Amino acid sequence: MRTLMAVVVAAALGLALAVPAHALNVGDKAPDFALNGPDGQPVKLSDLTAKGPVVLYTFVAAFTNT
Repeated sequence: MRTLMAVVVAAALGLALAVPAHALNVGDKAPDFALNGPDGQPVKLSDLTAKGPVVLYTFVAAFTNT
């Protein structure tokens, strides 16, 4: 029971301290972020944009059974 209470309190604190993100508008510069590439190595957006324009596209159900 104490473990459950600790998890609930930690989750509530995390939500309370989270900073709300604002939506980007057309033409806004995307914030820099890094994700792992297919080889497991991190790829930063800033490294890609240094080479030229970048298009980000999401395949919502690409790897699902739907």
